[in-house]
Amino acid sequence: MSGFEVVQPPEDSISCLKFSPESIPQTFLIGTSWANDIRCWEIEDSGKSVPKAIKTHDAPILSACWSQDGTKVFTASCDKTAKMWDLQANQFVQIAQHDAPIKTIHHIVRPNYSCVMTGSWDKTLKFWDLRSPTPLGVIQLPERCYCADVNGPMAIVSGANRFIKVYNLDNKPQEVKSIDSPLKYQHRCVSIFLDKNKNPTGFALGSIEGRVAIQYVDTPNPKDNFTFKCHRSQQTGTSQPQDIYAVNDIAFHPIYMTLATVGSDGKFSFWDKDARTKLKSPDLSGDQPITCCAVDARGKIFAYALSYDWHKGHEFNNPNKKNQIYLFDCAELKPKNRT
Repeated sequence: MSGFEVVQPPEDSISCLKFSPESIPQTFLIGTSWANDIRCWEIEDSGKSVPKAIKTHDAPILSACWSQDGTKVFTASCDKTAKMWDLQANQFVQIAQHDAPIKTIHHIVRPNYSCVMTGSWDKTLKFWDLRSPTPLGVIQLPERCYCADVNGPMAIVSGANRFIKVYNLDNKPQEVKSIDSPLKYQHRCVSIFLDKNKNPTGFALGSIEGRVAIQYVDTPNPKDNFTFKCHRSQQTGTSQPQDIYAVNDIAFHPIYMTLATVGSDGKFSFWDKDARTKLKSPDLSGDQPITCCAVDARGKIFAYALSYDWHKGHEFNNPNKKNQIYLFDCAELKPKNRT
């Protein structure tokens, strides 16, 4: 699958892409946007996308996630609410409320409980039992939440002033450590990676300064942690100024644990963190930022969205430019010299 375009993309900037979990046989893709909507497509084996449904909030939707069983989708919006979309009943109901826009949303399933975690610009992390209008728990954050990820028992939350919090979700969510940022500029995205036994062991953190940090949560060797530059213009000479772009999203391959980064330069790159090498960086035109990306649960499809990310303000927004979502073959994410 190489360069298939998804039909009927959102009308405004695309904020989030997520594939359905492996628990369901088909492959679905959801995309959220600043046009206040969330769309669902079925992705056929041929690469063809079939629009399935659309739901709307009262303000832009910043993030979304699937339930583990693939029957529901959860959305986080600037209207300060989170909603649950029951795909079979086609019902869309509010499940959460904050005092400011909600930036992140994740479904947590542990042996003794399940809930939805929302991170907001009101500087709180809230945990919601879907049967109750009041949260199960509230954690005060040092600043506004900008990005988060959940995988198994681990949650990583980051935000303004570059705070990084690590939580253990077993029994109940508890902070296990606060990490000093290895990056000097605002954090934009975070993604957890797994070790060879499929346990969450660390995370990749992207910043607005064209740089990604690979950080292990517990490692006896600090040299395991490193940062690398990406999404920067090629310099022809030392006197030439370099354009540096934001890293807008990071997605790990579920099997190889290689990673894809996408940026405001309108390009994506694949990386092998263990070999510390770049695997591929296709020569895209780069005339529109890539705002978000996702890898499907079976590790076959890489999806990315081209749309304006507002990094140059409203005066550089061109409403005539069409938003696009592309599907790309994941074969290039396979590490070299690894079977």
